[in-house]
Amino acid sequence: MPQLRVDRTPNQDLALTNCVFLHASDHAMLAPDGGGDGGVYVEVIGHVFTARAVAGVAQGSVALNSLQRRLLSVKDGEAIRVDLFSPTGNVALSSATIEVDFVTQQRRRGVEEIDVAGLTQELLSSFSLHFLAIDQFFALKWKDTNLLLKVTALEVVSVDGAPGADSSVFRGVLGQQTQPFFVKAPTNPPLSLVGQPEGQSRTNIFRADWSFEKMGVGGLDQEFSDIFRRAFASRIFPVGVLRKLGISHVKGMLLYGPAGTGKTLIARQIGKMLNGKEPKVVNGPEILSKYVGQSEENIRALFAEAEAEQQEKGDNSELHIIIFDEIDSVCKQRGSSRDGTGVHDTVVNQLLSKIDGVNSLNNILVIGMTNRKDMIDEALLRPGRLEVQVEISLPDQRGRQQILSIHTAKMRQAKCIAADVDLEELAQRTKNFSGAEIEGLVKSAASFALSKHVQLDNLKDANADGVQLTRADFEEALKEVRPAFGVSADDLEACVANGIIEYGGALPQLLATTDTLVKQLQAAERTALLSVIFEGCVGSGKTALAASMALKSRFPFVKLLSPNTMIGVGEAAKAQMIAKTFDDAHRSPLSVVMLDDLERLLDYVRIGPRFSNVILQTLLTCIKKVPSKKSKLLILATTSSAEVIDSLELLDAFSVKLQVPAMGADSALCVLQKLGVSNAAEVAPTLGSISGGVPIKKLLLVAEMSMQGSSHLDPALFTSTLADAGLLA
Repeated sequence: MPQLRVDRTPNQDLALTNCVFLHASDHAMLAPDGGGDGGVYVEVIGHVFTARAVAGVAQGSVALNSLQRRLLSVKDGEAIRVDLFSPTGNVALSSATIEVDFVTQQRRRGVEEIDVAGLTQELLSSFSLHFLAIDQFFALKWKDTNLLLKVTALEVVSVDGAPGADSSVFRGVLGQQTQPFFVKAPTNPPLSLVGQPEGQSRTNIFRADWSFEKMGVGGLDQEFSDIFRRAFASRIFPVGVLRKLGISHVKGMLLYGPAGTGKTLIARQIGKMLNGKEPKVVNGPEILSKYVGQSEENIRALFAEAEAEQQEKGDNSELHIIIFDEIDSVCKQRGSSRDGTGVHDTVVNQLLSKIDGVNSLNNILVIGMTNRKDMIDEALLRPGRLEVQVEISLPDQRGRQQILSIHTAKMRQAKCIAADVDLEELAQRTKNFSGAEIEGLVKSAASFALSKHVQLDNLKDANADGVQLTRADFEEALKEVRPAFGVSADDLEACVANGIIEYGGALPQLLATTDTLVKQLQAAERTALLSVIFEGCVGSGKTALAASMALKSRFPFVKLLSPNTMIGVGEAAKAQMIAKTFDDAHRSPLSVVMLDDLERLLDYVRIGPRFSNVILQTLLTCIKKVPSKKSKLLILATTSSAEVIDSLELLDAFSVKLQVPAMGADSALCVLQKLGVSNAAEVAPTLGSISGGVPIKKLLLVAEMSMQGSSHLDPALFTSTLADAGLLA
């Protein structure tokens, strides 16, 4: 139709309808079959309105209210084109996000409370079947004032009705099925939206495209599930649901566990999976300051933005995430610091008041990370504060394969990994590797692959074309990168440097018993703890047997606690080392802790007698502590003074006691023969004259000294050496 001149609406009541108005003849030209003055859809400068015919509008004019003229950027008397609009496709809106403000900012006393349920009913009754578009604004009469509503987001109903199939659109039709979601305008008008009904809250706290793979987090599916359930599930539901249940949001969580398992990575990536403000990340030591009161001020500054938004928007405030890395450095047990300043205590007090004080906030989530949970003040860990405590443990095989896949993704895309590299096999061979150690393994393998293309005498000609990581590169990397929660292979192999010589006697039965005990522990459903002590004289082979048993178990975590590694270590430090080793063992599915030379660990001496009660109590507690259901622990110990261990009530802490006797003459002769001594029979009478048996360790030493590099043994020298070793009178 020809262009129409812009005019004003005849009266205020018509201005609040958000319709445009035409002369009856112009209306009939647009919609000859429209039925009198009934509403039709027209498009005006890209916006769709409902057009009606009313008296008082001049022919050749289109009446627009002031908000419509401002929206279309037109003036009175300006000529514009008005065309009939025919909807196509799916235009029914499933939801609409609308900002609420006042049309005119007038002097008001206090904050105007607007009931969302009533506002929803008024909106749907006044503007049903109207077209709405993004950034469109219109007026709605509310009690004694007019509200300014602005559309910020729209979604249409899915065609097939599949859940989660709704999609964002530029414009659509408002209907009874539409669920409006009201928020305060950014201008912060003096109004409060209360009584948000169920089903009208938008569940867009999480981004739709996030995934563990994109976030670079692997092996932590269960941990993320726990974090989501405890900390984020309540934030998806409308505020009215929580008020009905009488609960509030979780305000804090603590991620703890061994170093390198992904605590910091989880906290860093949580912000990426949420719609909202970027999280504030602060390292614990950065809070502390040398100036009096500055540390507390730094804590207050972290919460200042959340406090301001809570006062402005109330329940509609966005979620503010504050991440504390190394939180144990600032939130130590109050009263434990002896520096005299009391800074740590006041910092803890300030943090407690902000998280769960009198004027506590409901729009915050504090995430703390530490590998020393025992150092954190207990008041910070109770419900209402850092109440969600998630242990980030070592990844299982599936998790390790995920992590390997993440760190080799770009290599595989660039076809830089050979076909003989099997990630599933690598995941099986990297038991007890943390996420950081698996990343280090991949870097180490890459370094071996790159080194093949480097000539040390001509570094300028290094060429990376054709670089490929092969199975051999990962084999070398596995030798180089050892997990912190792995096997103390070097120490244990040193204990059995000469191997196990099967000399008969009681040894076959001992070896069979050790194998049976390991298999029983692995297969047992109810037994999670098995402790074995090897008793015998000095040099009888107790340590070698225990170390051999530990290595043959093939458990992923095997640690040796020996007096050799604790020389010069004080009582308290030694007790902490023992306790930490057992704590680490409890984190692994299958673990072995070997306690070599118990009486030396206890600092026992006969003069006095003297021993360390601190270490004794630590050992008693750790040996008797049963690990969790998901872990199994084998404790191996050796002693040459069983009567001393018994008098200290430590012997009863072990469930199995194995006696390792000295060898008889026949067993000693068998050992010499297996060592390759050609004339072993010549010293048989000498061996038979030894009372009390021969310790195998001393026999090996005497034989080596007597053979002097040959296979022939000097009987006279052998006899004198036995006497020098204290075995013969």
